[in-house]
Amino acid sequence: MNRTIGDLRALDAATSLGPGAAAKDRRWDLLMICLTGYVLAVVGRVHQLFSVLEPFRLALTTAGLALVLYLLDGSRARRLGPILRLRTTRCVLGLALWMAFSIPGALWPGGAFQEFTDEFGKAAMMFVVVAAAPRGFLDVERLTFAYLVAAGTYAGVVLSRFSVSGDQWRLASLYYYDANDFATLAVMALPLAVYFVVRRGQLWRRLAGATAAALLAVGFIWAGSRGGFLALLAVGAFLLLRYQAIRVRWRVLITAVLTLVFAATATDTYWEKMSTIVQPKDDYNVTGKEGRVQVWKRGLGYMMQHPVLGVGAGNFPTAEGTISPLIRTTPSGKGIKWLQAHNSFVQVGAELGVPGLLFFVLMLSSAFRALREVGRGNPARTAGEHSTPPAQLAQALTASLLGYVVGGFFLSLAYRDLLFVLLALIVGLRKSTLQLRPAPRTHPSAPWSF
Repeated sequence: MNRTIGDLRALDAATSLGPGAAAKDRRWDLLMICLTGYVLAVVGRVHQLFSVLEPFRLALTTAGLALVLYLLDGSRARRLGPILRLRTTRCVLGLALWMAFSIPGALWPGGAFQEFTDEFGKAAMMFVVVAAAPRGFLDVERLTFAYLVAAGTYAGVVLSRFSVSGDQWRLASLYYYDANDFATLAVMALPLAVYFVVRRGQLWRRLAGATAAALLAVGFIWAGSRGGFLALLAVGAFLLLRYQAIRVRWRVLITAVLTLVFAATATDTYWEKMSTIVQPKDDYNVTGKEGRVQVWKRGLGYMMQHPVLGVGAGNFPTAEGTISPLIRTTPSGKGIKWLQAHNSFVQVGAELGVPGLLFFVLMLSSAFRALREVGRGNPARTAGEHSTPPAQLAQALTASLLGYVVGGFFLSLAYRDLLFVLLALIVGLRKSTLQLRPAPRTHPSAPWSF
């Protein structure tokens, strides 16, 4: 039987992960193609970037096809049981159930119902499909690469269609994401770019990873997000100190290169704005009634007033406009802004109460734990190796999730697809490693060191 070089490389990579892996996922199938399209749509918003795709309703079409194909697929590798036994999956489903319970008692039940059915409900349902669909590690890699391509494509289009100059020192009026959201997405995708650059394999994929990293880095600077900058510092520190796929000297070199990119791209205005992170005295986010600190305090108050079910999913702005303490101090006839929470944790606590916040925190912490278990369960097979591909990907996904946690602390991103697709990749990776048996130690070389 004739095989291409790509097939042989995929077969060798899959076989190295354990017996039976190559037979399950060495080739693409229709379900994986549909899920790739889904990731490109909900993470990269490609249908909004390219108007020619709008009539196809790419997100709905790919999600629907993927769901049907998954239900028709009776293979053992795609059973629900393995992912339902993982705590992250149970927390996602628990959060969805609690959100449904909150609808009748919400300040605006219609808005809570719309939030549940229009955004989070779809994200939770597709989380299950994306997590359960991978037949093995190579499928998880494919979907992870789709996540990176989605973010890199978005960054490339933004850089080609928008500009920053003069008084407009940062991006504004983007597609779907605002500049702060995009900065967090860029930080979450950068560790994935590093993974594919250093992962031994097809050259085109390594070049694509390097290209995506460059686009994301420049796009991140143009976004001018202070919360994103803190997230980047956290992710950079993790990659420098903990990313064992790369030798220490290479980590230092990559850090130096990224520092040079920042020095060459970032303007004086950018650094002036970033300096307010450590000198926030005159920052409206600290001093203003509509600044983040005051909004967070009011959000905690809403959670205390409605500790069980919260004010209802998607109802934080409604709470700001109807039960906010500002109403009592605002002169008659003057309006109040219906603000977002600007903090994913405050958002969930205020909208879904203390139980909802517990589900959310446990969901994130269990995902970190699952990634640690992947690393412990896939040690290097020889003294020359730093880690195996599953362990490398687990470390990259850990950095991505860390980027979300830090960036999401300053943004209302609790129910977004960029999080739940990432969580699905984490659960899919954990499931795929649980299904593998250890491979014999027969290779003295170190194919994954860099």
